[in-house]
Formats: sequence, structure tokens, C-alpha cells
Amino acid sequence: MDTLLHTPTSMSKRPCPFPSSRSPPPPPNPNKLPNMNNQVGNLLQTFLNLADSHSLSIDQSFEHLLDSSPCDADQSILIDRALKLGSLLLEAGNNSARKRSSVHNSLTWALPPDLTIKLFSMLDAQSLCYAAATCSMFYKCAMDPLCYANIDLTTVVPKVNNAVVSTMIQRAGKALRSLKLGIVPGPTLPHGSCQPLVYGIRNAVEVSNFSWNDKKTRQGKESSTLTRYCLTPLSGDNGAAGAVLRGLHLYNIERIDNTSLCGALSACPSLLDLEIIGLHVDLRQTLVSVSMNCPLIERLFFESSKTGRDDSLKSSTCVDLVNNCPNLTSLALRGFKLYDYKLRILVKGFCKLKYVDFSTSYSITGSFLRNLGGDMGGSLLEVLIFRDCMHLKELEVARLFASVLAGDFRFLRYLDISNREGLAAAGDSYGRCYSLRWQHHSYKAGIRRKA
Repeated sequence: MDTLLHTPTSMSKRPCPFPSSRSPPPPPNPNKLPNMNNQVGNLLQTFLNLADSHSLSIDQSFEHLLDSSPCDADQSILIDRALKLGSLLLEAGNNSARKRSSVHNSLTWALPPDLTIKLFSMLDAQSLCYAAATCSMFYKCAMDPLCYANIDLTTVVPKVNNAVVSTMIQRAGKALRSLKLGIVPGPTLPHGSCQPLVYGIRNAVEVSNFSWNDKKTRQGKESSTLTRYCLTPLSGDNGAAGAVLRGLHLYNIERIDNTSLCGALSACPSLLDLEIIGLHVDLRQTLVSVSMNCPLIERLFFESSKTGRDDSLKSSTCVDLVNNCPNLTSLALRGFKLYDYKLRILVKGFCKLKYVDFSTSYSITGSFLRNLGGDMGGSLLEVLIFRDCMHLKELEVARLFASVLAGDFRFLRYLDISNREGLAAAGDSYGRCYSLRWQHHSYKAGIRRKA
């Protein structure tokens, strides 16, 4: 028994067919490459002819080849080589198919590359990605920075994350002109509409027909969430993208705070159009940041996420904004607690102001409109919107109409003072007025003539 269990020391091991230590193959001789290519081509042609053979015969032939190799290691190597060869052939076939499609599209596509890029720049982000996946020619055109000059990643439900924003901004580079991010409630509202655009994640349930549990699960994933760092790419590459940005629209991104927003604005010195809706940011800090960093601003639209509770605006902030941003022509501050003497600084101070919207704002009585429209400021105003301002007084509205009839607001073409709760009645802070009592028909006719 001991003799049977004892292994003789003189017995040699079975040699390994592929020693672990072997020198690398010598580099191919360039003079023999054409001949080798011909041989490989002929062999590949013969191999491809097998594609017409029955799969069962190929399986049997491969099994026979495996059985002819007694070593298990040799069989594993044959299987790995077969898989590798199949993968190489699949990749080569896909590459050739893409090249042929690209050549075909370049011959049949009627537009030259510059017009194709111009066309792709008009597509939304999702359609542009679909076009890029079509063929190599479209992919090359879709990667041009001009296609990402105006990035619109607004959605009805959360499905865009920081990585998507960063990729789009990097592709745009110095060609970036506008950026829109966040959740919007639906189609763009008509001019002058005062329907609130503040929109939380829970509101998306009513629009998208998904359950709240599904939406909550999506919002908790990084794959569908914008965080406070979503605007960081504007400061990347020494602020190259932010330096050329002209328009920034942010809608209901719940995680953006004062620090992240002000940091983004500090990277956008050429900003002309800023729209902020439903962000949990402070009015005063935001206007201070705009005043300090965006001297060219022409349009500012800011709707509060907490209607009537933000009264942080200071008179000094209004003065600085007027002095540092003289080109402002459109100003909308909706849903804030504003006082007339502060609004008078703004309306009177901006000499180019044409559009004003203070809808759903608290504490506005309308007294800031006295003596405006002429040499005292506000002479270029074309649109005045004070819808659903709870403290707007009937007396001040009547004085405004009198000024219009006197010719003080020569360019005024749109005026909205509608209020579901009526105007504050004269002499009674609790009374409500639903129709003007001072020559109401004359004022109404005068407004129609000015419109």
C-alpha cells in the first residue's frame, strides 16, 4: 500500500503546452505584411463562407476539435480563442457597417456639414442625442459646440442629473449662450399670465400620471436628481463657459441654495437674462449677487417659493441694483413681501424699464406709482402687472388711470390689476372693492385707446 501511494521522484511532470515564461513574438517584418494580409484575407474569406453552413455542423466540428485536444487547458484555450475571434469579427462588422452608413449618408444627405450643425443646434437635447446615435457623420456634427449653445434640460418629472448638465456644458465650451434647468409644470404660459410657476416634486405627480411612491423613488436616486452642485461646471476651466453665458433659467430645483446660486452668478459676468422660479433662495442675497456680478443684465424674473414670507429686500439693495445694472428693461418680482417705497426706488431708478410684474406680492398699495410716467421716471413703461396683490388700493389704481389719461404713461399698452379678492377699498383696510367708483368707464375707455 505504501508503495502504491508513494510517487516516484524520478517521474517527470506532463509538460505544459504553453510555458509561462516565454519570450514575446518578434515584430512582423514590414516587407512581409502585404503577403500576410493576403493570406489573412483569403483565410477570412474561407471562414466567412461558413456563415451559410448549418449551425449544427459548426457546433459538431468545434466539439470534434475540442475532443482532439486531450488536455483540459488546451480545450479552455480553444474556447477562449473562439470567443475572442467571434468578438473581433462582430466588432469589425459593426465598424464596417457604421463606415458604410456614414459614407451613404454623406452622399445622400442634402445639407453640408455647416448647415447640418445649424439644424442640429435647433433640436432639443434628447433629439440631438438621438441624431448623434444615428451614424458617424451625424455624431461628428452633433458633437460640434454650436449644437450646445442653447441647452434646455427642463423636464416635467425629474430625470436629469449633474453628470448630464456637466457633459452638455463641456461640449458647449465657449459657445454656450443659454442654460435652462429644472422642473416646469407644462407648456409656456402666454404673455402676461400670472399662474404660479413654483413647482415642487409632489406637483409632478398630477402631470405625469405616475404614483407619488414612484416619483419619490426616482427623486432619491442620483440618476434623476439635480443637486446644489449642478451649476459648478459654469466655473470650470477658469470659468470659460460661464463667462459667455447670456441666459440662465432655473426652475424648482429644490437643492440649490444661496451659496450655490451666488457662486454660479459670480461666474456669469455677461448674463443678460436671469429667470429664477421656485428656488429656496433669499431675494436680497440674490439681488446683491446680481448687482455685483451681472452689470449687463436686461431681464430679471424672480418668483418666490414661499409666497409672501420673504421680506428680506432692503432699500440699499435696491439702490445698488439700480446703480450697477442700468440696462435692466424687464423686472418681475412675484410672490415677495414688497413695500412701495422700495419699489419706487426700482421703478423710478431704471431709466430703460419697460416691463414690470409684481403679481402675488404682499404689502403693495400702489402708492409708488404716484407721479411716475413722466419726468419722474417710468416714462418708457409698456407693461404693468399687479395681479392678485392683496393690498393694492382702489384709490391708487384710480390715480394711475388718471395719470394714463393725462398722458403720463405714453407707451403703456398692457395693464393688469385683476384680483380674485378685489381691491382694497378706500378708507377701509378690511373692505374690498370689485369695481372702480371714480369715472370707471372713462378710465376703461382711456386704457383701450392707449393699448
